[in-house]
Amino acid sequence: MVGNVSRRTFMAAAGASMLAHKAAWAQESTRFRIFWWGSKERADRTLKAAALYQQRNPHIRIDGESLSFTDYWPRLATQVAGRNAPDLIQMDYRYLAEYARRGVLLPLDEFMGEDLQIGDFGQASLDSCKVDGKLYAINLGNNSHALIYNKAAFQKAGVDEPVIGTSWDKFTAICAEVTKAHDGSYFGTVDAGADEAAFENWLRQRGKALYTEDGKLGFEEADIGDWLSLWVKMREVKACPPADIQALDKSGPDTSLLTQGRAGCAFNHSNQFVGFQAINKNTLGIATYPQGAGPHPGQYLKPSMMWSIYARTKVAPEAVKFANFTVKDPEGARILGVERGVPASPSTRQAVSDQLDEMSKKVVDFIAEVSQRVGPIPPAPPQGAGEIQVLLRRVNEQVGFGRSAASAAAKQYITEANSILARGR
Repeated sequence: MVGNVSRRTFMAAAGASMLAHKAAWAQESTRFRIFWWGSKERADRTLKAAALYQQRNPHIRIDGESLSFTDYWPRLATQVAGRNAPDLIQMDYRYLAEYARRGVLLPLDEFMGEDLQIGDFGQASLDSCKVDGKLYAINLGNNSHALIYNKAAFQKAGVDEPVIGTSWDKFTAICAEVTKAHDGSYFGTVDAGADEAAFENWLRQRGKALYTEDGKLGFEEADIGDWLSLWVKMREVKACPPADIQALDKSGPDTSLLTQGRAGCAFNHSNQFVGFQAINKNTLGIATYPQGAGPHPGQYLKPSMMWSIYARTKVAPEAVKFANFTVKDPEGARILGVERGVPASPSTRQAVSDQLDEMSKKVVDFIAEVSQRVGPIPPAPPQGAGEIQVLLRRVNEQVGFGRSAASAAAKQYITEANSILARGR
């Protein structure tokens, strides 16, 4: 059977059905590799979908590897540099343009209508997977920023739970009360100062952007300074943990301070709600990120993640067919559920919704409500965006550990980010 599902290398096998087709396998087998990031919940679902696909297609053999989000991108970069990348790559909107323009990804337009039957995804969904007019990815599901929180923590503090539209000021106040109610051993929220998705959401509330259409920073030094200062205040009122505790959070559901039982809120995306609930005993709630006083929405809908095909693969048609199976075949899509986002295809969404559990239905309902409060999707980040994402974490930690003032860290961020972007032009 499949080996380790703890996000290490494993092989998804179809078990006994393989033995029944041993002769056919020996004659015309096709093998390909897939690679994704995510929790054990995602690994289990992907493994199950791969096993069903292999059962239906005995000549196919799928090797899979899964890592945490933070470990995934360095590993993928190493594989690409060694010209040994997986055939089917889970791609993020943030990195799509960079990898496509470097020639790492295969354009998929030639497969449309035959092996790839995603014409009903809608133009906006298809456009979000294009770079320079060519289709380089397949949307695995739509999602939006989501605050995932422990309902019991706020009930114990006797304060309102976060809801869609909770202001930043109220969020700070109720999180500080949660920490107080737990005698300082448990914090109201994680420190999201290093979270670029949260920063982008906050910038959009100011009518600004993380990046402009031409690949430059869409904000000023004062903006990043205000953001870092916001989290200085959060630490001062003990709404979020000090830097040494926050350093234990590695961003994924498995290592989040929410899952560790150290904080009441996690800043993530709606598709991760299912994975979080699967490994948390307490009932979780879901809301938008806190909202600023201005009229601009911070939220937007985006592909939660995508499948892309490695440009050097020798089995592109077979990899595309499996990708199509996960987003268009009712059985394949039901296995994945909404853990990777709400399906973009109306027919697939209906097929999946018919069999969702209560937690998954909450995600569908959340996306339906948020869809009425979103702004346009921002442009795909430019080359170097991944390095700048790491830079935000570094400067926030410098401020959190008291090694730098927010103003000095903001100046450092702007200088280094502009230098990174200049190298990529």
